[in-house]
Amino acid sequence: MTSHVKNTLVTTTTSATKDTAIASAQAKVNSASAAVVSAQAAYGSASTAASDAAAKTAAASASAAATSAATSSAVANAQAAADSAATAKSTADANLAKAQSNAAATSRAKSMTSAAVVSAQSAVASASAKASDADSAVASAEAGQTVTANLMKSDDPTQASAAQQYFATKTAIVKLLPSGQVQITIPLTSGLKFLKEVSYNGVDATFTKTGDDSAKITFTADPATSYTLAMTMDITSVMPFMPIMHEKALLDVDTTIFNGLLAAKSDADAALTSAQAALSTAKINAASAAQVASNAASAATAAATVASDAAVVATSAATNLTSAQAANSTAQAALTSAQAAQSAADAVLATSKANLDSANAALTSAQAELKSAQNIVVVTPASSAASSASSATSSATNSAASAATATSNVTSSASTTTVTSAVVATPATTKKATSSTPASSTTAKTLPQTGNENQSALVALGLAILTLGIYPMMKRKHA
Repeated sequence: MTSHVKNTLVTTTTSATKDTAIASAQAKVNSASAAVVSAQAAYGSASTAASDAAAKTAAASASAAATSAATSSAVANAQAAADSAATAKSTADANLAKAQSNAAATSRAKSMTSAAVVSAQSAVASASAKASDADSAVASAEAGQTVTANLMKSDDPTQASAAQQYFATKTAIVKLLPSGQVQITIPLTSGLKFLKEVSYNGVDATFTKTGDDSAKITFTADPATSYTLAMTMDITSVMPFMPIMHEKALLDVDTTIFNGLLAAKSDADAALTSAQAALSTAKINAASAAQVASNAASAATAAATVASDAAVVATSAATNLTSAQAANSTAQAALTSAQAAQSAADAVLATSKANLDSANAALTSAQAELKSAQNIVVVTPASSAASSASSATSSATNSAASAATATSNVTSSASTTTVTSAVVATPATTKKATSSTPASSTTAKTLPQTGNENQSALVALGLAILTLGIYPMMKRKHA
């Protein structure tokens, strides 16, 4: 027994104080043991959660990697398709704008040529009207018009010619010839038997009989206001003594009324021909412009269709790109979420581990305090033999307390298989404490029967008895 306690720090106090210290330390050990069990359970749950989170993170990582591998190509392809579609749309839009501009220009040209046709048609109508008027005027002139005509003396135009009596109507019929000259016909109402010849500028006039003593005298000349006619009169049949007379008479007749008719007709005809040619050209231009405008409109419509199709393709490509990017983002978000969950689970596990370590430390401290309390030596004012008996009793008490503590720790160990490091310290203390009990028993068996030895034997026996009595009490107290 002496060898058991010689290296142990011994505190002396009263029995009641020791019991209080032991009870307090035992309560702390029990509480620390319970805390260890709770912390170990929390640590186990946190460890399981962390393991699950790590598995989920690994799965999310694998999924994200697979998705990224799949979507990276999809994103690249979608991006290329979107870029190509955007370029095609831009080109189609540019072509559409150009086609629409061309269509607008050709439409304006068509409108202009259409207006030119209308204008040419109007010009043709006007020229046609003028040509018709000119034709009518010429036709009327060619049909002949009756105008005033008088035969005057050639040497005195104010005096009527002696032949005037034979032209009683004092008129002339004037016709316009295609050559531009005029045909003048003067009606001879009588005196045909006397008037033998009539000429103008040395050209004989034509006589056309209209009766026994009447006729129409016709000659051709340029348009003028008067004409000098040479006449031959033979009145010898009634006046034999009169010679044949050769006279000149001035025919006062205005044929200039036809001046410019043919030129006007020619101009009108030329204007009509020009207007008709312009109309024909305008119609050709209009037809060409209409065809160009139609082609431009068709091109604009086709360009609009291409642009619309390109816009649809571009929109679809952009949607596909967005979808691919979203799939990639979703996988990355899932991975990030799993990693966050794992971090949280790891944090909980670390906290649980720290709590478990703290509980184990608290248990170790409580067990040390219990051991210290159990090692307290109770001192009473008795003899040294009583003091030795008290020491023996204290050792026995320590052994009993250690055994009780070991029993308590083993019970805690049985309640949860995860508490290991805290319980290991207690059996070491128990083993060291209980090793003194067999020593006391051996001593009791080999006590010699001498004086001093008898006294020592009695002390040892008392201690053994005391130990056997106190141990069940301590066991019941700390149970």
